[in-house]
Amino acid sequence: MHQTSEHHYQRLIEVFERCFKEDYNTVLVPGEDEPYYQPANQLNELNQIVFAHGFFASALHETAHWCIAGEARREQFDYGYWYEPDGRNHEQQKFFEQVERKPQALEWLFSLCCGFPFQVSVDNLNGVEVDRHAFAAKVAEQLFQLLENNSLPTRAVRFAKALCHEFNCSWPDRQAINL
Repeated sequence: MHQTSEHHYQRLIEVFERCFKEDYNTVLVPGEDEPYYQPANQLNELNQIVFAHGFFASALHETAHWCIAGEARREQFDYGYWYEPDGRNHEQQKFFEQVERKPQALEWLFSLCCGFPFQVSVDNLNGVEVDRHAFAAKVAEQLFQLLENNSLPTRAVRFAKALCHEFNCSWPDRQAINL
């Protein structure tokens, strides 16, 4: 996706730092290749959320994962999660979609809060065919539930509100979530 000056990843980096650098010792960093999370260590005094290829959407997605990860997970490389790469079979893809529903719901929220188009990621170009619309509907339902039940993670609320302020967007309601 073409990156405009309005939606340049540097703005996300700055918003994220204002929200979390001091309280969580964590920064958002553009990477060269695959995204990952690196907890602080001897080489880096800060926790780093590294997003792929300087993509705005990747930064939003990786931030969503960080907002969900608990304290113990944030002490492990890539939160200690196992990842099945592109080429997943039907069962692997079903599991992927189940665990990705909440992070992608938060990514959608963040996208709405900064006026950036959201697209679900099925992340399986060389595997089984995926029903993107059905997955998008599940992600939308997850976001509806989080908003209606006031069950958004605390860090997600802080970041989303800061994005609304930075990008001059309103807090999203159910009507804002279009399939």
